[in-house]
Amino acid sequence: MKRMSLLLGSILVLSACASTPTDAQRLEVYRSNAGEPVRDFRFFGRLSGWTPLGDDALVVWTRPNEAYLLELMGPCQDLDFASAIGLTSFSGQVSARFDEVIVYGGGPGVGRIPCRIQEIRPVDVKAAKVAQQELREAKIEERKRQPGQD
Repeated sequence: MKRMSLLLGSILVLSACASTPTDAQRLEVYRSNAGEPVRDFRFFGRLSGWTPLGDDALVVWTRPNEAYLLELMGPCQDLDFASAIGLTSFSGQVSARFDEVIVYGGGPGVGRIPCRIQEIRPVDVKAAKVAQQELREAKIEERKRQPGQD
């Protein structure tokens, strides 16, 4: 119940912002639907998907219904513009404070520095999808209420 109240409060605050969810708003949705930090997660070299959430966080899907919020130790160069990412791992495990996100593509950044993972939190994927849909609907309603727009 506490999580739902926090989520609804976040959605109401976020709905007053711009019509398209920002990275910060999407990050808040994932943070609200992520569990406690874990030390590591299983990874066998392939991601099902990934979403940048600004320059210091992203969500990675290891399977269609299994995702992790990765908070980075600092800004990650060109994360928002990357065409692909990679993760370092050891023995099929990605570990917080040891492993890194590697950005591919994006801008002209020859010799990019890998981005160290500070924290890993498992995401409740179903709840995050519902929260994202509620956020989109709140944005649509906000646009409908703005005067002078058709």
